[in-house]
Amino acid sequence: MAPGESAQLLRLQTEVLEAVARGQPLALVADILCRRAEALAPDVRCSILAVDAQQLLHPVAGPSMPAFFSAAVDGLPAGPNAGSCGTAAFRKEPVLVTDVETDPLWIDFRPLAAEANVRACWSSPIKNEAGEVLATFAFYYATPRGPDEIERRIVDVCVDLLALAIEHDRVREHNHRLAYYDVLTGLPNRGHFNQLLDFRIRAAAPFGLLLVDIDQLKLVNDTVGHAHGDALLRAVAERLAAASGEMVACRLGGDEFAVLALGCDSEAALDAAASELHEAVSGLIVTDGHTTDPHITIGGALFGADGADAATLIQNADFALYQAKDVRRGGYVHFSPTMRTVMLERANMVRRVDAALTEGRILAHYQPIVLLETSEIVGLEALARMEMPDGRIATAGEFHPALQDPRIAYGITGRMLAQVARDVRHWLDLGIPFQHVGINVSTGDFQRGDLEARIVEAFEHAGVPMQHIILEVNESVFMSGYDDLVPRAVEALRKRGLLVALDDFGTGFASLTHLLSFPVDVIKIDKTFVDRLGQDRPSDVLVGAMFDIARQLKMRVVAEGVETAEQVAALKALGGRLGQGYLFSRPCSVTETTRLLQLFAQPTPDVLD
Repeated sequence: MAPGESAQLLRLQTEVLEAVARGQPLALVADILCRRAEALAPDVRCSILAVDAQQLLHPVAGPSMPAFFSAAVDGLPAGPNAGSCGTAAFRKEPVLVTDVETDPLWIDFRPLAAEANVRACWSSPIKNEAGEVLATFAFYYATPRGPDEIERRIVDVCVDLLALAIEHDRVREHNHRLAYYDVLTGLPNRGHFNQLLDFRIRAAAPFGLLLVDIDQLKLVNDTVGHAHGDALLRAVAERLAAASGEMVACRLGGDEFAVLALGCDSEAALDAAASELHEAVSGLIVTDGHTTDPHITIGGALFGADGADAATLIQNADFALYQAKDVRRGGYVHFSPTMRTVMLERANMVRRVDAALTEGRILAHYQPIVLLETSEIVGLEALARMEMPDGRIATAGEFHPALQDPRIAYGITGRMLAQVARDVRHWLDLGIPFQHVGINVSTGDFQRGDLEARIVEAFEHAGVPMQHIILEVNESVFMSGYDDLVPRAVEALRKRGLLVALDDFGTGFASLTHLLSFPVDVIKIDKTFVDRLGQDRPSDVLVGAMFDIARQLKMRVVAEGVETAEQVAALKALGGRLGQGYLFSRPCSVTETTRLLQLFAQPTPDVLD
């Protein structure tokens, strides 16, 4: 090669490498390569075709090739008789056809070649390190011939440059997917979602934001393993992405997804989009012999009406999702301004209770459970109270919203367990014929899976036998998505001697069903039933039926919220023996409770043993 040609070839290399280094798109790099190669070899036309995973050819660059020729090649499968390029991709080696009119490789493409004035073609495969063909680089001739020495040098250089450019493009694409797409589900990730959301807001076109939470994913991970949990995530992601309508699904992380519902300009339209998502996700998922019935909870906010900037829109949709998980699990809730007020109040309450925990201002007060016939104390219920900075004692009802935070609920239970254990040990040391104390536990106490260990540690450390403890579980725990986890944990505690009480019995829609599956020793009839005793027959019948069911199942019954002598008479007439309420005592401090026990504790325990 002459010095001038070598210099031109070096400039070709330099220009292409600079384009690659600047991160130019592969199509632009390929176009530069073709044009510079054609400038060095004026009698040829250059073409670069990509080869996809299905071994189909797709034009990348061919600035001098007729458009109809490139269109005809697009989607052509590689094969043993697929012209020069298709055959080169199939054979994984260069293919030289010096006369298209006579070579059998072109028999199916001769009319196309004639129209494009292609009389000869030399195609070389571009391979990766694994030997897979990624593309082809071809010279087309207007006369029947093969390449000369200069053209061979050009092709050698171009093949190496193109291999480098394709590998660089693939690395860049891989890095782009890592940066903007979730690895597990393939959906746009949080960073990509933020970009998409920003673009939609700047476009000022109508849309809605739906935040989606997969119900019971933690339970799936804990019970059948993370592999099945990952399969559930992938399946839900695929179904969200395939939902009808103009929707773009993204994974924000964990079990939470975001869906941009494009074109939604009203609450009704966003409601319909949420319904589409519920419908899309429904249907059993089977992996490795395990079957899951996926359910999602959705909160939504409308661009404009519910937020004109990204931060407000996301926060309001999140408020709606939180509300949905709290009151409409498995359903959909649209944002309303009152949710913001409630959530801010809840956040403030969480901060106040958190401070009380840190400062030791969470206290146990006790309300007696008495024998209706004699008013003797046969047990207690421990109730959380918070001492305010000014010394006032706040009831649990005043800081109940904070208890919906699992971390706060967990911390309060830990504080209660420690104090109750110390108090019971004190009463036993005083020689009081103490029987039982009920301790309330919530969903948050079961989620971490260490409730048994915490209870055993607290009471064994204080030297208190476990038979003095009654675990009080509210029916709402059953509706939290931990149905299997709760009975297992409770049964393990019962084996250690604890009794179990089902609190607020009758207020949940599945109370009787729970008696079939939940290990229960005590039923506590909710105050709403006791309030109407003696006032209307339905209440008397229902409470009487509860006593009859409990007797048949050999369970004890405590009537809550007893406030009048008339209610006591009605309970006794229906067969009730135990009551709890203001008529006997309000919840009081450990000092006052100690005095009550010394005066009124049943001397010979015979009711709850």
